[in-house]
Amino acid sequence: MILRTLLAPTGRLAIGFLLVVALVGPAAASSVDTTRALLPYLGQSGKLRIIPSQAASVLRLPALERFFASRAKDLDPGFHETELAAPDGEAVHLLALVPFSAKQHGVLGQYRLGVWPGERSGRQQLPDGFIPVTRTNVDLSVSKRFHLADFVTHDQPNVWPKYVVLQPKLLDKLELLGDALEAAGRSSRLVVMSGFRTPQYNAQGVGKSGGRAKDSQHMYGSAADVYVDANGDGRMDDLNRDGRVNRADAQWLLALAERVEGAHTDLIGGLSAYKPTSAHGPFVHVDVRGVRARW
Repeated sequence: MILRTLLAPTGRLAIGFLLVVALVGPAAASSVDTTRALLPYLGQSGKLRIIPSQAASVLRLPALERFFASRAKDLDPGFHETELAAPDGEAVHLLALVPFSAKQHGVLGQYRLGVWPGERSGRQQLPDGFIPVTRTNVDLSVSKRFHLADFVTHDQPNVWPKYVVLQPKLLDKLELLGDALEAAGRSSRLVVMSGFRTPQYNAQGVGKSGGRAKDSQHMYGSAADVYVDANGDGRMDDLNRDGRVNRADAQWLLALAERVEGAHTDLIGGLSAYKPTSAHGPFVHVDVRGVRARW
């Protein structure tokens, strides 16, 4: 039996996917055809754990047929269990987004999202939709190392469901950074200090010293502030092994992320190393905006 691992991001804000196609005897030819059809969707890390419904609806894989009995069938927003699994046995889920149009006056259900700049100007792109986050799916794996909870905005703790925007390319870049950490002999336990930020939450830090950009990449699910924390103490590790934990460790991590970008130019974006403050340790901003940015 030959196993082929397939990873498919689709669209700017859709979630990528991981599939396993087994090639056995006479079925091998058709499986090869399926593999070829998926080539445009192949990712870099092979570690994502979600299939976007809009991609799955055209793949017509047997494991997904029950979800698409007809072209007119609409899936309920959220995660759906499938018969697919990653090579390590982790479950792979089908995801249907809540459409962006469901947000009214900055609110979706009881969850306050705010207003994206593009809603006023019409110039910037808007998210395609939102991932619903419930008490039961908040710990679901969206990739090998990361869970949905890692990207939830840090406010409205008692409001459920919450909603998240998350780009597959960001997950891919973070997973590749984790792989690079392992190759460098460091822990790959990357902690997301800040993932998706609703426009409402992001606005609270705009204009403050060391604050947030008005059109922050975090609002589009394409950015994360991360640090390496092997011992779980909530602070960056001594990555450069000089006996201290400071901005130099964030710069060490940034240099590693630079190498990841160099090897995977389609994941190019913003990188910046931040010094520690009284509120947090050093960290690195990573994004996939599509153009190189440093500050």
